[in-house]
Amino acid sequence: MDTTAQTPADLLRVALAGDAARPLVTFYDDATGERVELSVTTFDNWVAKTANLLQDDLGAEPGDRAVLLLPAHWQTAVWIMACLTVGVVAAPGGDPGSADLVVAGPDQLPAARACRGERVALSLRPLGGRFPQVPEGFVDYAAEVPGQADRFSPHVPVGPEAPALELPGLRLTAGEVVARALDGAEELGLERGGRLLTGLPMDSWPGLSAGLLAPLAVDASVVLCRNLDRLDPDGLRRRREEERVTVPAEA
Repeated sequence: MDTTAQTPADLLRVALAGDAARPLVTFYDDATGERVELSVTTFDNWVAKTANLLQDDLGAEPGDRAVLLLPAHWQTAVWIMACLTVGVVAAPGGDPGSADLVVAGPDQLPAARACRGERVALSLRPLGGRFPQVPEGFVDYAAEVPGQADRFSPHVPVGPEAPALELPGLRLTAGEVVARALDGAEELGLERGGRLLTGLPMDSWPGLSAGLLAPLAVDASVVLCRNLDRLDPDGLRRRREEERVTVPAEA
């Protein structure tokens, strides 16, 4: 655990300075059988590319509000961290009608059209695939992100007092996100090198903490599961064993 990190971006930098090849996010979709594993290095690369897309192509500025209409998914974790790195306020499950930009999965595109700013569509297909046809009025994330730079530098440094996260009844600065993530890891009993399995939606603090922030804060990792309720008890037991889970499922 590193007590000098003041922002979520600091947490990721600390993780990169350690064993950057270790898994950080292991994702399952139990409706499709998809499994994706991202090391710290690979996750950081996706975050950097997404942050560059946000800042340079979409024109997002610190303090802008990004509504994320996304399920428990590895790309949701990437977008959360990209927003926090740029200084954009991430608002998972928020009102797109009052957002500066919106990021939506395929089943949330009708709701996302209420946003008058930039709209980004995620197909959520295996391997980050593109839409067969780009939804009208949206940027296809999978088509735009590969060409972005692999390193990111914010135009304006993001400090611990910067607004960072907005959830129902809860607004947090970057520093408060770090503090809560550390507290969350302690509450979960998650320690360095541990493996947390979660199926919680990522539009609440418990879901965000378990799905990314608490594991990142204590040099642990997460097994992030979409449609976890489709696993029977034997399947869940096997997953825990195969993924060496140390903190049991939340769903």
